[in-house]
Amino acid sequence: MSFSEKIHADPREKENFALETTPFRIGLVATLTWAFKLLMDLKIEGLENLPKNEAVIVAANHVTNFDVFPMQISLPRPIFYMAKSSLFKNPIVALALRNVGAFPVHRGGKDEWALDHARKVLDHAQTLGMFPEGTRSRGKGLGLAKTGTARLAIEKQVRVIPMAIIGSDKFFREFPKRNPVRVKLCPPLYPALGEDALAFTDRIMFSLAENLPKEMRGVYADIPKGFE
Repeated sequence: MSFSEKIHADPREKENFALETTPFRIGLVATLTWAFKLLMDLKIEGLENLPKNEAVIVAANHVTNFDVFPMQISLPRPIFYMAKSSLFKNPIVALALRNVGAFPVHRGGKDEWALDHARKVLDHAQTLGMFPEGTRSRGKGLGLAKTGTARLAIEKQVRVIPMAIIGSDKFFREFPKRNPVRVKLCPPLYPALGEDALAFTDRIMFSLAENLPKEMRGVYADIPKGFE
């Protein structure tokens, strides 16, 4: 690396980000699983659609910051996912996040470092969790998705499993009554030969919308005539 490249190197390169499950993550997920049993009545469907030991992208709808908890708890495999960079400002929180598989992404533009790290996750045959909408819908239904999830899947030739999360936005509203939460893993989708990122994004999002209640389908509520 040249002197100029060292000056402009991304500071995230100096940090260690887990690419395998860690003892810390195992303990934390066990603790969260126990704790969230007090808050939610979790129903999981479609686990047979998740491969046991190959690279895969799980693409979920995003209503609230709590989505990540049922998402992690529902799967027998660790999920590695992008998290907004502001969460990593506190060094203790940053250390914990890195050890559970999170890595920072700078919003507002294309973050090449985050994309490269996402590629590393897939190269290590892990599960990459993505929110194609890029931000929370805040109860307004699915928003227009970005093409990043589809681009990664096409580039790395991995399957995408849409994950419908229903009920995470109602945590604490009826406490101590447990809130029903449903997580469904839909059948896997593969990039078709010659399919571009926009077309594949639409397939992912319409599949996701079909497994959500009508009021959560947003801009993907009506499937265009002739769409497959």
